[in-house]
Amino acid sequence: MSRGRLRSLAALSVAATSCSLLTAVSATPAAAATSCTSPVFKRQFFANTSFSGTPKKTDCDSVIDQNWGTGAPASGLPKDNFGVRWSLTRDFGSGGPFTFTAATRDGIRVYVDGVRKVDIWKNVSTTQKKTVNVTVPAGKHSLRIDFVNWTGSADVKFGYAPRTSATVDKVKPLSPVGVKAVLDNATANAKVTWSANKEMDLAGYRVYRRLKGSSTFALVKTTTATSYAGVPPEGGKTYYFEVRAYDKAGNVSTGSTDIPLTTIAVIPPADFAAKGIDAGVALTWKPVPGAVRYNLKRDDQHGHVSVRSVTATAFTDTTVKRSEKWTYQVAAVDGAGRASAYGPAVAAYRPVAAPRDIVATPGISSATFTWTTDHSVDGDVYDFHVYRSETLPVDTSAAPIRCSTTWKTLGDGRLQYTCTDTSPAGGLTYHYVIKAYDNSGRESVPSATVEVTTLAGDVTPPAPVTGLTAKATEYGIELHWNANTEPDLKRYVVYRGELIDGEDERVCYGTSSEHLDAATTSYTDEQLPDGEERCYFIDVEDTSGNSSFRMTHSAEIAVVTELDLTPSVETPAGSPLTLTATRGTSGTSVDLSWNTLADATGYLVERWNPATGGYEKLTAGPVTDVSYTDATAPTGTTHFYRVTAVYADDTRSAPAADWVILAPAE
Repeated sequence: MSRGRLRSLAALSVAATSCSLLTAVSATPAAAATSCTSPVFKRQFFANTSFSGTPKKTDCDSVIDQNWGTGAPASGLPKDNFGVRWSLTRDFGSGGPFTFTAATRDGIRVYVDGVRKVDIWKNVSTTQKKTVNVTVPAGKHSLRIDFVNWTGSADVKFGYAPRTSATVDKVKPLSPVGVKAVLDNATANAKVTWSANKEMDLAGYRVYRRLKGSSTFALVKTTTATSYAGVPPEGGKTYYFEVRAYDKAGNVSTGSTDIPLTTIAVIPPADFAAKGIDAGVALTWKPVPGAVRYNLKRDDQHGHVSVRSVTATAFTDTTVKRSEKWTYQVAAVDGAGRASAYGPAVAAYRPVAAPRDIVATPGISSATFTWTTDHSVDGDVYDFHVYRSETLPVDTSAAPIRCSTTWKTLGDGRLQYTCTDTSPAGGLTYHYVIKAYDNSGRESVPSATVEVTTLAGDVTPPAPVTGLTAKATEYGIELHWNANTEPDLKRYVVYRGELIDGEDERVCYGTSSEHLDAATTSYTDEQLPDGEERCYFIDVEDTSGNSSFRMTHSAEIAVVTELDLTPSVETPAGSPLTLTATRGTSGTSVDLSWNTLADATGYLVERWNPATGGYEKLTAGPVTDVSYTDATAPTGTTHFYRVTAVYADDTRSAPAADWVILAPAE
């Protein structure tokens, strides 16, 4: 089978068109329908020179440039007296002047829309050539090339190409169509696309842009492609884009339809929040239209500011130290790298770390725990909460148990803590978790859960305290109760509280204020006698850790109203002095001290006399020291003092006041 050969004229035709040309394909059986994509020709072979009857073969041919010599061009054809017809319909765009070039042995005829433009039609033994200038109208037109070989050698060549001289071609390209403009959020580019022009002499396109409200277009791109991408100058503005085509003769089309595109101006993200978690500081915010990433600015409050870029709308900063305040701001950044202003600052603390290396040791109705912390990495641990439950998981929303901690320093610098829970029953299984917390009460995450089965032993609580009385005195509340005679008595615990009215009864809610040894059956609660109502109850514990109150949740309550010894003369506010009154080391005197005032010449010291209802001087005149010992104060009562600064002009400051209790002399 013969194959077409590319020659210079065919190459010219290929270079002149902006469409890709297909290579010739294999022969298709004559009976099958053949479809060739323009500008590829449909080629038909006839066994006669009148192009009559059914073609012997139909295929596609991208270039008309064949030399069959003296043989048959296809199976089923004679070597003489055969015909070949090429045909296509293509869009010439705006049309214009073209050159048709033909070379043949024997005959060739070229038709445009059925009108003959080239006619070489005779049996020759040498190749004949002809060039014709043709003006092709705009739009779609058909080309037909008929070739016949009567006798002898057969060869044929045909090409058509636009004339691109500026003196000849005065036809403008058509305006580009199908123009679209979309915003590419990833780059902030305006992406403009359009359909390719059909002109064979097209040189390229020019893309123009103007701001809405302006009539002036600016050229932003010259290209041979059918697309453009570029960042408009400002976000939040509307721009119009227009495309114009130009040909090789320099002719420029009118502009395409103006296509608007609105850019996005990024703004600071909303709902920016920071939360301290065990892993660090978790940051979240709402997405911003047009943003492809976000800048996070961190300030450690010590002048160290850092910025990092993230693409998500959440980020956990795991590099921060615990127990320190970290402040953050966030800004949105578009695809062109333009950033919004930073939004409001938010702050958070990464909590202290949970206790580690927990070891639990069961005891008789008790459990002792040890654990460690490393303050160099765990944060400023202030203390610990111990949570207990008989079921899993341990509920850390409930109140923690009482478990006072002690600590010691290990050789590697870590601290080891110890606490004992004496409140559980013996022979039962409990689950514990421990949380550390800082001096602001921010807790760590729970430690690992530890399980303890307490040892069974004496689980009988001591008998409750009886005979509890409370008496209001001038030096506080005197409590007395009957002695508990159980042989394993360990101590008494004094609870002081306030009465809360319930639905059916008044309940004393108290906290432990004092631990007393087993030989004690009285206690004086030295509280300011200011007329408040108070309630008391006494718990009793044995040497096995059993507690009457904690195990039975009941106790005898004593209610008392304090005496009211507060002075009837009110001390005005605003004194520049601060007075401190303390019991002397002998227990029978009162030591007073106050701050120095640079412009004071002396200080008046006074004590309240309830008998006369007034403050009385303790010295004949002002003292120059900033301390005074009152050795004349009687014991067994509460004393109230005032100190006033005296100035050179004999004016006086507002007084400062304090009080102190002197217990009865033994």
